[in-house]
Amino acid sequence: MTDSRPPLLLVATTDDGERLRGGLTLACAEAALGGSVRLFLQLDAVALLRPPLSAPRDAAHAAHGLPTLAVLLDDALELGVALVACQSGLALAGLDASLLDSRIAPGGPVGVLAATGAGERLVIL
Repeated sequence: MTDSRPPLLLVATTDDGERLRGGLTLACAEAALGGSVRLFLQLDAVALLRPPLSAPRDAAHAAHGLPTLAVLLDDALELGVALVACQSGLALAGLDASLLDSRIAPGGPVGVLAATGAGERLVIL
């Protein structure tokens, strides 16, 4: 990360695949610019991580040469974006953390906020 790019924290709060897609796109762009990015999927948003990962508009995006949600998530993780899945969201979705990509950490809002530094940019999706 460069000194001129404060860390970015994105928070997804709903099970809207297009909001997550937008957040992942921003996360990938920030990481490609050398910035530090965390994406916290809270409560209902965690259901979007259910394997096999897909979103209703994946076919439309792919038809236009854009990545599916699964590819975009993998790209973000490869770029070093830190993903945190809300533990309460895992319970709500009936998901076990062991079913998620091993690069996605379970966590909660207290841990996410405790790790948030002064000057960090926050975007709620």
